[in-house]
Amino acid sequence: MIRDLGKSIGRTVLDGIGRAASRLQETRALSADLLESEDAYLAIFDAPGATADDVGVRFEDNTLSVRIDRFRAFHDGYEMVFPGRGLALTGAVTLPDGAAVDADEADATLTQSGTLEVLIPKTALSDDDDDEASSAQDVEEPTELEADDASEPSEETPDAR
Repeated sequence: MIRDLGKSIGRTVLDGIGRAASRLQETRALSADLLESEDAYLAIFDAPGATADDVGVRFEDNTLSVRIDRFRAFHDGYEMVFPGRGLALTGAVTLPDGAAVDADEADATLTQSGTLEVLIPKTALSDDDDDEASSAQDVEEPTELEADDASEPSEETPDAR
């Protein structure tokens, strides 16, 4: 009986620690890199354990926001002892001031290596068109993107280490 009580108290403590660790992970922003080429921006987010259906990508006011709602899989014959992985993860990157992009042509890809790559093409503008595009972009409706699953990691993605 005392042994069962000890197990029960230990399980309660571990459950509390696991839930606290999970909530802490959910309050930290997803890690992200923002890369730039002559014709596009590439935002790369860590997306461990996510599937394309788990990912929401939104572009508004020059900021790319990502939300990942992961599902914790069940494993036959096992019970949860320590729920430490966050299930709802968010992150954002803001493009540089004056960045002229075509958010409607953006593409999001979830790679096998556990990253989400969002490619946002730049628009070709003359100096006269730059002010008009910036103001038009500010009043534009938010752009929602769908993530695609990639069967192979992208070979076109520059390796920025």
